[in-house]
Amino acid sequence: MSRQRWFRPCLVLGFILSFAGVLAAQGTAPPQSAPDKLLVLNGKTVDTKVRQIDGRSYVDIEALAQATNGAVTVEPNRVVLTIPVGNPSVAAAPPADGLSRNFASSAIAVVAEMREWRGAIGAMITYGLAASKSSAQDYHERVAEDLRQTTLAASTDADKNALQLLKNESDSLTGWANDVLAARQNLDGAKTLDPNALQNDPALAKITTCSRFLNAMLISGTYSDNGSCH
Repeated sequence: MSRQRWFRPCLVLGFILSFAGVLAAQGTAPPQSAPDKLLVLNGKTVDTKVRQIDGRSYVDIEALAQATNGAVTVEPNRVVLTIPVGNPSVAAAPPADGLSRNFASSAIAVVAEMREWRGAIGAMITYGLAASKSSAQDYHERVAEDLRQTTLAASTDADKNALQLLKNESDSLTGWANDVLAARQNLDGAKTLDPNALQNDPALAKITTCSRFLNAMLISGTYSDNGSCH
């Protein structure tokens, strides 16, 4: 009987010690880690692993510096990671067929000036207005000056290609305007007094088509070509 009373406290004590050992083991257990993952930086896979421990991601800082062309400096109280900043001008560079903003703005003004010149001559024909050499010369000089300023603004290959189309349009408009004024001086009513003369003029139709194309192309900011401007 006394033996049973002695055995029962020993059993309870053993259970308590075993439970305490389990708690101690849990308290000192290493943090749980998930399988390593690949690191993808700006779409490029980096030659290092990402480790996840207790829900947090860890990566080798030296591998990260190498992937970003950076540098790591280990100091007594800190680790300094320096990553070079990209060149903003390179990031903002327009595509190969993109027009620069300054050029496009200046070129749109040229197209508008040429459209006004064309409209003035059209009104002269439609309403039988008197031809004025001084007025025609004024329009020609304004277009020439605007075109000169636009030439200075051309900085990319796309700008220069679009500039050539502008010059072609200016040359076509100048030639057409000179022909109309010459016909008026020669009293050629079929070209300068007939209200239907404008609708039946293939040179004017080509100039008008090119003008509309240029305006749309310049507004879009992307260079393209059109046969009406050649």
